[in-house]
Order: sequence, then C-alpha cells, then structure tokens
Amino acid sequence: MPQKMDYAAPEVVDRATFQAELDALRVREKAHMREGDTIAAARRRLPMVRVDGATPLIGENGATTLLDAFEGRQMLIAYYYMWFDGQPAPEQCEGCTFFTTQVRELSHIHSRDVTYATFSQGSFEESLRYRDFMGWKMPWYSAQDSLGTLLVGRRIGMMHLVCYLRRGSDVFETYWTTRRGVEAMDNSYRLLDLTVYGRQEDFEDSPAGWPQHWGETNHPFRRDGRPISQWRRLESGHSDNL
Repeated sequence: MPQKMDYAAPEVVDRATFQAELDALRVREKAHMREGDTIAAARRRLPMVRVDGATPLIGENGATTLLDAFEGRQMLIAYYYMWFDGQPAPEQCEGCTFFTTQVRELSHIHSRDVTYATFSQGSFEESLRYRDFMGWKMPWYSAQDSLGTLLVGRRIGMMHLVCYLRRGSDVFETYWTTRRGVEAMDNSYRLLDLTVYGRQEDFEDSPAGWPQHWGETNHPFRRDGRPISQWRRLESGHSDNL
C-alpha cells in the first residue's frame, strides 16, 4: 500500500456554501442519470444477431451448450473471463478477478428471468479451481473451444460482457461491451467515485496535491505481486495451488 501522508484537501466552507455547491453538482448528476436512462433505452432497441445455441461449452457436468447455460431463463449475461493456462493464481488476470469478485447476489438478476454465468476463455478444470479458490458461486463454464464462434470479430483474450436472448431454442446476441464497459459489474469504483479522492488513479482529473498513486507505477488491481482480491483468501487459509 502507498505510504499514508497528509494530502491536499478541499477548501473548508460553511454549511450553506457547501450545500449550494452540492446542489449545483446535483443538477449535473441528475442530467447524467437521465442520459444514462436514454442510452439504456437505445440499448433495448438494438437489433440482434443469431447465435448457434448448440455451440459447445464445458460445465460442471461435462459437455453442454450455450442454450443450456440459460438454465431455462429467457436471457443470459456471460462474462468472458481471461485465463492463462498453466499459470498459478497470482499470475491470473487481475482485472477479471476484480470485476468477478463483485458479482455475488444473483437473485435480483434471476427475478428478471436472467441468468448470469462466467465463460472462461481457458480450460475448465484449471479455471474452476480458481473459482473455488476465490470463493465464487456463479455458474462457470469453459468456452475455450468455441471462442471463435462466440466472439466472432472480437479480440480473444480480452474481457467481454455479452448479453443473449432465448426465443424457444433459438439464441440471439443482443449486446456486448469490453474494456471500461465491463465496469457495469463493479460497485467498488462507483463508491470510490463518490469520495473526495476518487479512485486515486493517474488518469483522473483531480486537483493538484490529490493522491493519484494507482496506475502506471502501482497497478490498480494488484498489490505485492498478486491481484488484490486474492489476499483475503490467503488470509482465510485458502491455498492458491491450482
């Protein structure tokens, strides 16, 4: 962790001045939220493309299909997890670890007739052991042999979040995103964005003297040679020998 020190801080003002500044910002926040609603509405109106529901996957019960991954629900959200076969836990993708760690309670997603699942881009056995090491409970599959079909036209080996719709036995892709679009899975950054120092990353537009020690010189998802989320698992007595 970076050494703690006294960083620069905002100007101290009276309550009325503070509230006036916050009220002005709230106008922008509400406009931003309404624009997000407008974008979501456009997302719901996108066309869709057919995908072969028989595309093979490997799951906990062996060979299965994309259609089976819906678990009988109408929609499926699949996170395509980057994986490095043969590498130990500390060398696995820190970004995928960060985002996947925050996917916990799925009941609200299920209540909307949506299944959430992780599609490993590597082998099933190795990546499943990593899921268990991390204490994750979401459905887990390997799409390693079908990535050319499922991610057609996209870069394999990157994180992707893909949404599907099932109409009977017919499957369609309705949306996908990557890079910072995957922050839809995240709440840590959303909460940090509310604090005075934000994410403390070097890309942020912050005042002079604000801490920005996460980034090029201090990886935002790693600490002491491994993904940050792994440390709590080791502290709980879990072995990372995959």
